[in-house]
Amino acid sequence: MIREPAPVLAPAPWLRESSGELRVTAVRTFLCAPQGCPYVIVRVETNEPGLYGLGCASDPQRTRAISSVVDDYLGPMLVGRDPADIEDVHRLLLNSGYWRGGSIANNALAGIDVALWDIKGKVAGLPLHSLLGGRAREYADAYTHVDGDDAGQITEDVLAAHERGYRHVRVQVSVPGTDTYGTAPADAVESERRRLRLGSWDTASYLRHVPAVLADVRERVGTGVELLHDAHERLTPSQARQLVRAVEDAGLYFLEDALAPEDAAHFAQLRTAGSVPLAVGELYSEVGQYLPLLEQRVIDFARIRIPTLGGITPTRKLVAACELFGVRTAPHGPGDVSPVGQAANVALDVSSPAFGVQEAARFTDSTVEVFPGSPVPVGGRFYPSNAPGLGVDFDETAARRYPVTAPLEHDRWALLRSTDGSAHRP
Repeated sequence: MIREPAPVLAPAPWLRESSGELRVTAVRTFLCAPQGCPYVIVRVETNEPGLYGLGCASDPQRTRAISSVVDDYLGPMLVGRDPADIEDVHRLLLNSGYWRGGSIANNALAGIDVALWDIKGKVAGLPLHSLLGGRAREYADAYTHVDGDDAGQITEDVLAAHERGYRHVRVQVSVPGTDTYGTAPADAVESERRRLRLGSWDTASYLRHVPAVLADVRERVGTGVELLHDAHERLTPSQARQLVRAVEDAGLYFLEDALAPEDAAHFAQLRTAGSVPLAVGELYSEVGQYLPLLEQRVIDFARIRIPTLGGITPTRKLVAACELFGVRTAPHGPGDVSPVGQAANVALDVSSPAFGVQEAARFTDSTVEVFPGSPVPVGGRFYPSNAPGLGVDFDETAARRYPVTAPLEHDRWALLRSTDGSAHRP
């Protein structure tokens, strides 16, 4: 789905007029789903023929709302502006809603922000990482995902990933009788049950089953590969403390989202429960949510999601803060972050001393077709593009072949319930 641009308006009087000849002429959003999940792609066009920028504003659960914020509110404010004034534009658009912030508004802002950085790189003739200070490393280590029912099967898949060059592998363990996050359904019936969210979540079964499997996998694979695990915010603070103690023998590179954002104040207690490195942040929509955790030194990895934080402009400042407090970054990069968003991740990864590891999505052939220049890991590593800007393009004709699903269809993914029928965090 491609929305037509809103009527072009004259620049509002409180917006600084263009300081040069280059100016923004239109802002458009494109909705497509070559990966299966909805993408919101923002295109900022200029009066220079062929010069435009691309940004990722993807939130698979609120796709159309974000598109409307860009097309109907933020985009028209940008027309006539100099695209080089990114800091000024970002602050003005951020404040324009008055009740600023939140995931929907920030995703919309991020689409524009990243597109402006893309334009800046193209105007300069430099890749984005050069604008962010240049390379601090030659490549960014990536982690891939493995899931399974038992330690033997998981071990085989971890070692196979290691053979392909991955030094980091996230391991998710299916728990019999419960709807476990991050594991593939066993058959078509189970797949449909999960799609309709007919299953349920049993925390007690998870806590009994998963730590033992992770420890078994560690013993089988040895110490030559880093293992990660994602609890996906499904635990209470006390349950999270139990998990931290229970997974000590697994020697994890990090344990992700042991606590939900609402329970972040408990990270200090979680830190004392064990020595497992802690990662959190993909659900955070404000840079300020990280600051107490950095200041208290209670996390080890920041799982930043550039679209949800409002773009490169605020995220690069957060990354600098992580460096100052000794916290490493592990940017969110699953399939619901488009190749445009992943390219922004890689640019920050290779330019920051704070970088730890990058999540690697397995982009489908359809996604790579729609996004020429998509970042694809080689030997478990992301190498930065040397093309100006992000180095990723967008094929509108190909995108039309992959329309998004109806509103609420993708929301089913998040509609989880406990065994007693109560709503549970996904």
